[in-house]
Amino acid sequence: MSKTSTLLSTLFCLTSVFLLSGCSEQKQQEVQKKAPPLSVEVITVKTEAVPIWKRYTGITKASSDQEVRARVSGILEKRYFKDGQVVKKGQKLFKIEQSEYIAALNAAKAKKAQDEASLALANADVNRYAPLVKEGLAPRATLEQYQAQQSGLKAAIAGDLAQINKAKLELSYTIIKAPIDGRASARHVDVGNLVGQGEATLLTTIVNIDPLYAYFSPSQEDVRDFMKYKNKEKPDAFIELDGVREDLRLNGYVDFSNNSVDPLTSTITMRATIQNPDYKILPGTFVYVNIFVNDKYEFMMIPPEVIFADQLGKYVYIVKNNKIKRVDIKTGYSSKYLTSITNGLKDGDKLIVSALVKLKEGLDVKATDVTDTKGAKAILKQNNLIPEAK
Repeated sequence: MSKTSTLLSTLFCLTSVFLLSGCSEQKQQEVQKKAPPLSVEVITVKTEAVPIWKRYTGITKASSDQEVRARVSGILEKRYFKDGQVVKKGQKLFKIEQSEYIAALNAAKAKKAQDEASLALANADVNRYAPLVKEGLAPRATLEQYQAQQSGLKAAIAGDLAQINKAKLELSYTIIKAPIDGRASARHVDVGNLVGQGEATLLTTIVNIDPLYAYFSPSQEDVRDFMKYKNKEKPDAFIELDGVREDLRLNGYVDFSNNSVDPLTSTITMRATIQNPDYKILPGTFVYVNIFVNDKYEFMMIPPEVIFADQLGKYVYIVKNNKIKRVDIKTGYSSKYLTSITNGLKDGDKLIVSALVKLKEGLDVKATDVTDTKGAKAILKQNNLIPEAK
């Protein structure tokens, strides 16, 4: 084949490709013209005061952890609770054999009765000899001897009372009661074992987890900002397990900040006191701690899931003149539910929040405003993030 024929063939192929490509683009434009507008939902963005929450990882601890020990020795006779049972303060937990302590109490009472009888005799002797000594009919030494006996017996009775109280106290220790409300651990000693012999035997432990403490460690800069901008003495807080279960969100408040900075991490330990009436979360659980900072400052907030990103940066889609338009943005403060916009959007823009995978700049759209149900304030309200005024 000649060079001229080859060149003509190549030109023919290229012309065919361009013609086919032109036809394809023309057909696509015709399809787009015939396609109905894409239905989308929009929210009207607005700069307004919204509650600001900060989120940290934390760990829970019992608000009180008490060891229950035997304070007297003896054979463990009864157990009144089941392992893991929730108990109330003052509830009976164990009983130690009481016979030895009842006998000791009875002996102390008998000793007191004996000394009281001797005191009565001494009182009679003193009363009888006092007039005789006064009239010179009896020696004073005898009276003084009876008076000394009288004083000694009074002191003995005081000691008897102390022994009775001690015996009563030791007897009371044979009934071991819960020192706090909480959940008991498994028993450490079974019925029939000797306890308290030379040591205060650990019988069980009780932890109080209502309220529950949640400790977290923000940076010292965050703590400074928190202390500066907080508008409650005890700011609201809640803990959650990051969406594992929606019902595992417990409310409380921040009530403690440590007085020193950890030099290794530049953080400060803080604590939230959390209401946990149903014992849904146990000590030692890793949680997310959300603390309320302020609701007096204005931000333009949008849902983070509507934000796209590419090599040029972050952007969103808005509706303008019934068409989709891309808007490049810059973001600031961000939380699980909302992100603040510092540049790109302006008040009144219609931000698209639905059909996100179908969006393409320039497409015709039919927009429905859902600000009342999907706007920033609606999202905060749905997630109980608007603290009550106090």
